[in-house]
Amino acid sequence: MTTTPSDENTPPRARLGSWPTPLEPAPRLARALGLGAGDLWVKRDDLTGLGGGGNKIRKLEWTCGAALAEGATTLVTTGAPQSNHARLTAAAGARLGLRVVLVLAGTAGSSASGNLALDGLFGATVVWAGDGEALEPRARQVVEELRRRGEVPALIPFGGSSALGARGYVECARELLVQAPDVATVVVALGSGGTMAGLVAELGTARVLGVHCGAVADPARTVSDLTSELTGRPCAPQALRIGLDQVGEGYGTLSEPVMSALTLAARAEGIVLDPIYTGRAMAGLVAAVKDGDVTAGQRTVFLHTGGLPGLFGHPTTLARAEAALLGE
Repeated sequence: MTTTPSDENTPPRARLGSWPTPLEPAPRLARALGLGAGDLWVKRDDLTGLGGGGNKIRKLEWTCGAALAEGATTLVTTGAPQSNHARLTAAAGARLGLRVVLVLAGTAGSSASGNLALDGLFGATVVWAGDGEALEPRARQVVEELRRRGEVPALIPFGGSSALGARGYVECARELLVQAPDVATVVVALGSGGTMAGLVAELGTARVLGVHCGAVADPARTVSDLTSELTGRPCAPQALRIGLDQVGEGYGTLSEPVMSALTLAARAEGIVLDPIYTGRAMAGLVAAVKDGDVTAGQRTVFLHTGGLPGLFGHPTTLARAEAALLGE
């Protein structure tokens, strides 16, 4: 277990990932989208090194650092059954020697494979909360139950998205500016908001395009609040670049634009996306090029936030992908 000591201005940080993540060119995909061959690059935050990879590791370095500093023995967090954040919290707990309790929406047996299989492999305990609106109250109950048993629980926020967790994406933005100082637009999935907030805090509102994935009710307000808390300066919701047209019929559903984007990225560059987050972000990039919001001649970076295990927990997407083998 490696932690970075804090000074009075910097919170403690648990070292969980492998940095910097690569920035790779995507010329075939760029041309397929109507951009120049050198215009599109992929920031590989799916290759963060722990627990199957993904963007949540950057946030967990800060939230777990705070938990360790407080003497935590158990991490508690919330999410959907196929939550990438829950999976990586379980992996972080294993790395740091902490117990992990995941409070998930739904009921036992309602979802299988994918991230849930890895939750079990990493040794997490799952508490099923039923309706998604019961997640936070049930998590607080679990925290109190653990305290009564003499444990020291730390409640990690939904998606790892707090001003503290968003520091991970301030670091990512600084990393990216070293790799691509001329970046014009960073396209990223907007889930619980912390990833986009950290990027906006460092890069500004004009250079970050978030694609709403349906995880929160008011994405603009969520990101603006997190950004304002992180920077100490107001961030107006209307100043943010947010694509709202890729949610389709709901958070867990697969739309045709997303399936098309998944297929395009896979066949043009061998890059695997998931149907909930990165697939929607890529569909948002396709739409942004068509709408003229992203243009040729400027460097665009697609931030790959991971989520591969979630693909294997989404039966509709798997069926569509396998059907291609039969020419359907």
